[in-house]
Amino acid sequence: MAAGIIDGKAVAARVRATLKDDVAAFFARTGIQPGLATVLVGGDPASEVYVANKRRSTVAAGMADLHQHLPEDTSQEEVEALLRRLAADPQVSGILLQLPVPAHLNAAPLIDLIPFEKDVDGLTTLSVGRLAQQKSGLRPCTPAGVIELLDAYNVPIEGANVVVIGRSELVGRPVAQLLVNRNATVTVAHSRTRNLAEVCRTADVVVAAVGVKGLITAEHIKPGATVIDVGIHRGPEGLSGDVDFGPASEVAGLITPVPGGVGPMTIAMLLVNTLRAAELQYELAR
Repeated sequence: MAAGIIDGKAVAARVRATLKDDVAAFFARTGIQPGLATVLVGGDPASEVYVANKRRSTVAAGMADLHQHLPEDTSQEEVEALLRRLAADPQVSGILLQLPVPAHLNAAPLIDLIPFEKDVDGLTTLSVGRLAQQKSGLRPCTPAGVIELLDAYNVPIEGANVVVIGRSELVGRPVAQLLVNRNATVTVAHSRTRNLAEVCRTADVVVAAVGVKGLITAEHIKPGATVIDVGIHRGPEGLSGDVDFGPASEVAGLITPVPGGVGPMTIAMLLVNTLRAAELQYELAR
């Protein structure tokens, strides 16, 4: 029997609809319009597309688009100065430095200039530490979207055995921490994991975020398990993920497609983070 499909587009649409109402209610209560400052340095074509989508979504949610676009040759010091200005600007609820930045820039210290209460990507050292210590803060968007999908489809997390394949700072590590914080038993697998298929078959939930097209096959999936595919790869046949979808869907109980699974959740959770950032700053200022 084929797996049920986890419809990320539908879940993201519900999140956005609720968010738009919440933004309006926040404005009515405080007189503050949340604003997102996306910062793009240079003209990377993929980054320009991603930022344009984020900007459109921000406006559609009733929030202010405070985009900043800097030339390719902008210096480290100039980017730092901009981030400090945005950090001090009360009109800016959230700051997002679009990655990757040009090769002459060092992204890590730039990211750490973003205050944790404006860190809508959840990537600063302070945000990562607050996640690890289960303190309040803004969580990375794609990992938060994974949790939102699991909750939307009533997939049990507490007590579940979960295998996260991938240990990146953007997805693998934070999604593992979010799952641990929800009382899952989490194994983080990676390129040096021995007997990967055997390890994966212990899992009630598999989160594939390794960045290798089609790596996870039917032999990696325990019958009835939930499979979340975070990978995205472009090829002649279109988009595909880290999971070999056809064979895996014959074994899994629930599975995300690519496209239409995790992808739509990333921007949805970015918008949620922007409102949460505005709420957090409002409370801190009181």
